[in-house]
Amino acid sequence: MADLELLGVDRATTAYRCRPGGPWSRLGPGVVKLDNGPQTRDDRCQAAILHAGRDAVVTGIDALARHGVRSAPTPSGPVHVLIPAGRRRIGAGLMLAERTHRLPSGSSGDVPLAPVARAAVDAARRSRDRNLVRTVFADLVQHRHCTVDQLVTELVEGSSRGSALPREVLREIVDGVRSVAEATAQRLLRRAGLPVPLLNVRLEAPDGTFLAIPDFLFEEAGLAWQIDSREYHLDPTDYERTVRRRSALVAAGVVVVQSLPSDLRTRPAEVLAELRRAHAQAVLLPPPSVVVVPERTDRPAGPVPSPRAAEL
Repeated sequence: MADLELLGVDRATTAYRCRPGGPWSRLGPGVVKLDNGPQTRDDRCQAAILHAGRDAVVTGIDALARHGVRSAPTPSGPVHVLIPAGRRRIGAGLMLAERTHRLPSGSSGDVPLAPVARAAVDAARRSRDRNLVRTVFADLVQHRHCTVDQLVTELVEGSSRGSALPREVLREIVDGVRSVAEATAQRLLRRAGLPVPLLNVRLEAPDGTFLAIPDFLFEEAGLAWQIDSREYHLDPTDYERTVRRRSALVAAGVVVVQSLPSDLRTRPAEVLAELRRAHAQAVLLPPPSVVVVPERTDRPAGPVPSPRAAEL
């Protein structure tokens, strides 16, 4: 409204034009939309930034969605906004204003956004849905929106409020678990009575040709266990690539067991029985013609340089 006054539009005129059925509408305290059409999420994000003031940035679910993170849920409710620590703003239902001493520089555009890692951690700190946090974190790492290092840094250096759940999930990812289904599978393996498998390692042919990165590899048996799911982390193109890589593994002599995420939940005993049978048969076969190359480029190279790193 201050901008309208600078243009010579007084408050009475603005109030009249924002009346029910009028040509304008109010988006929030002091923020006016110069039409009376439906208010979009983009309208709410822009209004939240205008109300929050200079240097404010959108974070959380809205920022993830605008960064193109496809696993982010559809934003709803108040827009999560970061503002300087010394500023006070009342959200009035439009925004959730979080004061911070670690205010990031927002990306360019009509709505400045927090970096992906910061937005993800801010969203995770306000979630009680473990599977949602797993899915978002795994998606970020798999599709290279950010690295595990960056997520670790945000958790270590940021607010500890609400950080217990994202810390537990990040621990799983640092251990090599990259999807909700893989986390479920890892829990099942603890009662399988089988040797501990390698997680997400790169398999190559003896000549260095890339073959695949199976979810779990029982190296002593040449057995790969793959959790197949488009829902969690595969688009159609990914799925086609997975089929081709599975064929390459079989051709190289690797025994491949596939399980559906739904089976891990509804038929865990049958899944484990199948896995044990496959392992017993695989150890009797000649070793496959593959080379195991640890795949850890997305993991921290060493201890996080902070006294709180051990809290992860």
